Amino acid sequence: MSDSAKIPVIVFFAPTATGKTALTLELFGSGSLFDFKNKAEILSCDSQAVYKYFDIGTAKPTPEERAAVPYHLVDFADPAIQFGLGEFMEEADRLCGEIWSRKNVPVLCGGTGFYARNFILGAPTTPESDEKIRVHIKEKLAELGKESLFAELKIVDPLSARKININDEYRICRALEVFYTSGKPLSSYALPDVPRSQYEFLTIILNRDKDDLYRRIDLRVEKMFEEGLAEEIEKLKSMGYAKDTPAMKAIGYSEFFIDGLSVDQVKEKIKNDSHHYAKKQYTFMRGIPGALTVDADDKDRVARLVGDFISSV
Repeated sequence: MSDSAKIPVIVFFAPTATGKTALTLELFGSGSLFDFKNKAEILSCDSQAVYKYFDIGTAKPTPEERAAVPYHLVDFADPAIQFGLGEFMEEADRLCGEIWSRKNVPVLCGGTGFYARNFILGAPTTPESDEKIRVHIKEKLAELGKESLFAELKIVDPLSARKININDEYRICRALEVFYTSGKPLSSYALPDVPRSQYEFLTIILNRDKDDLYRRIDLRVEKMFEEGLAEEIEKLKSMGYAKDTPAMKAIGYSEFFIDGLSVDQVKEKIKNDSHHYAKKQYTFMRGIPGALTVDADDKDRVARLVGDFISSV
């Protein structure tokens, strides 16, 4: 029986094009045949679907899909503002509490493994913030820009720099703050190896054969272009969003800003980048305590796991 003090959370993790959205609708949507339909709300664990207006390239759930089951953290953030791990953790924690207060189960679903892993395990235990150092770093950011601070981070903590996007100002500043507060790089602090105590997790990693996954990714990219991805890029440009806009750094958008590529070459570049990203995303979820790896097409097993978990809380 579940600890009543803990919030139950189901985590579905898999790279893009695995079939997560269809699965969650089949399990929890208004048309579900399962006893637990309408008993869950989806928390998108996608670092790009969180942005407004960026629709086709992020493969967001359609309005019809979002009407069948409540979605959160989709179309949530302004594309010009960096929405990183810190913002995701804060919002996801808040939403889990609200969803559970409605007697629904939060379902974290997405392919951003860095977000999912940190949500389950929590951030490394690092020194408490030093206000003077934090203010100094923010002043440097305002004066010199993120590129200068990122270059500084690559010198003092190259391992962290390799994991942080140059547009993620929050994480760049935090990594520098940790270094200058403790004299030790952020990368030297170990990630917790047990799930956070305020939650009870059912973590399911949906697996697909590599060739099958790459085929599905390629089909999705083709569909994106058929639905007007190139036209969406032009529309976003007309709205004032440019190459340096945080949301434009995503796969499916950044490739359009590579000089000299034809539309067909952009399409192939998106496919290849998506293949590499899918492989990378699985690595973030290795070793998660209690995580179950299930074939993405084994819906019966997933449904049994979900049913047993929900009935226990």
